[in-house]
Amino acid sequence: MTDDTEAQAVQIARLYYHLGLTTDAIARELGLSRPKVSRLLTLARRTGLVEIRIHDPHARPQSLEAQLQTLHPGLNVQVVGVPPGSGEAAWLERVAVAAANHLAGVLRPRQVVGLAWGNTMDAVSRALTPRQVTDLEFVQLNGSANALDFMSGFVTDTITRFARNYGARAHLFPVPTFFDDPVTRAAMWRERSVRHVLDLQARADVLLYSVGALDPGGRSHAYVAGHVEESDLAALRGQGVVGDIATVFYRADGSFQDVPLNARSSGPDLELTRRAAHAICVVSGLGKVAALRAALRGGLMNTLIVDEVTARELLRA
Repeated sequence: MTDDTEAQAVQIARLYYHLGLTTDAIARELGLSRPKVSRLLTLARRTGLVEIRIHDPHARPQSLEAQLQTLHPGLNVQVVGVPPGSGEAAWLERVAVAAANHLAGVLRPRQVVGLAWGNTMDAVSRALTPRQVTDLEFVQLNGSANALDFMSGFVTDTITRFARNYGARAHLFPVPTFFDDPVTRAAMWRERSVRHVLDLQARADVLLYSVGALDPGGRSHAYVAGHVEESDLAALRGQGVVGDIATVFYRADGSFQDVPLNARSSGPDLELTRRAAHAICVVSGLGKVAALRAALRGGLMNTLIVDEVTARELLRA
């Protein structure tokens, strides 16, 4: 979709949904054929320029959204309904589709999008609807230099899938997930090629990520793939850590400063999640409840997309 087509689709959508004009009236006003108006309305819905949501006061997801927004003023929340009796794989699939649609509605030309990697982002990348966005750039938020991931292509495939979907550039971050020594990281951060990636991260307009949990039931790909050793996990628990965003760890109150392992992490300063115009956290699964609760306490997002079962458990505490 070209910028001109996108602008026309938005104009037609505003006339149709905001002003209540019929397709015939819009066609007359804009000097277009009625079929073209209908096609552009369909395009606006399919590409996420228009998001249709039904607000039923008796519906569970909307009730959960209202409760979460009361607890966290200013938070944009989308609770995704899931089939009764379904398992966590089905929840993730639904949440991934919702996140992909939300992202499509947020993206604009010349933006920089920071992406954390992991199972949730991989699922979102597979739910995207193709769309061209001019001069869009995706940048990886944390390193993934692990022998197993180099062989599988898990991380690079996820990042490049997002970029290809939008006709954008992908900026990978081929440094270790965790350095053996903070001094090594400091030296690497002075390299020109690394500084380029770090500068892009700092400029990100949109961040898309999930939370990882120390709880075995919510452990992310970073833990399963061996990026974090059991001795490190034990030390983190002793420090009150409950989760991570882009392999930067935080405590139950959402604080992340002075967690020793963060000095060796390739992930960004989590202040970035408080500065970005769109800090979108995508969460599915009961094992992530404690990590999500802590991230909310710390204000480490301004948008949350979560399945209804996880949202309900989040509100129980």
